[in-house]
Amino acid sequence: MKKIKTEKKPIYIKFFKPYGVLCSFTDPEDRPNLSQYILQPDVYSAGRLDMDSEGLLILTNDGEINHRITSPQHYLQKIYYVLVEGNVTSENLELLSSGPIIKGSYKTRPCNVEKIPDPLFQEREKPITPHGPINWLKIILNEGKKRQIRHMTAAVGLPTLRLIRVAIGPIKIEGLKPGEWELISESELTGLKKDLRI
Repeated sequence: MKKIKTEKKPIYIKFFKPYGVLCSFTDPEDRPNLSQYILQPDVYSAGRLDMDSEGLLILTNDGEINHRITSPQHYLQKIYYVLVEGNVTSENLELLSSGPIIKGSYKTRPCNVEKIPDPLFQEREKPITPHGPINWLKIILNEGKKRQIRHMTAAVGLPTLRLIRVAIGPIKIEGLKPGEWELISESELTGLKKDLRI
């Protein structure tokens, strides 16, 4: 008897990754990871956030969507709220937006940067202890190098204290608290596919 291949139903999840959680479902060192929050089997993170960063992750079992979200050829605009230490000047903002040099030689692409009021996110479990004035920035990137924002703010004398990704393309984190997830809506998915040219 011929076995009929059944296709898996595509699943698209948006998750507010808390501080201190790995973007994987297993860890040999038994550190906090996605398995403690998301019980849906066979989904994988489309892109990553550092353990010490927070915010939006997209998880899916759709291999094409996953590949396109993480591919530089289809790079989606990503929005971050960044708490920095130091006095933010127009010169800082200009240096950040024009693309500072990080890691010694790489000049980052121009991006949008503005100073914003405190977005009033829930306090994280590990408290932040600044040694000087603090300010929030909104940074919109069109590329994604490893720990890029932290390197960028350090390069202009504004070390990052907290970093929260709030949007990936049309997918936003609004309405979710750290550790919460929900299925991506049909309208959000349509917008995402349009941005990814699917």
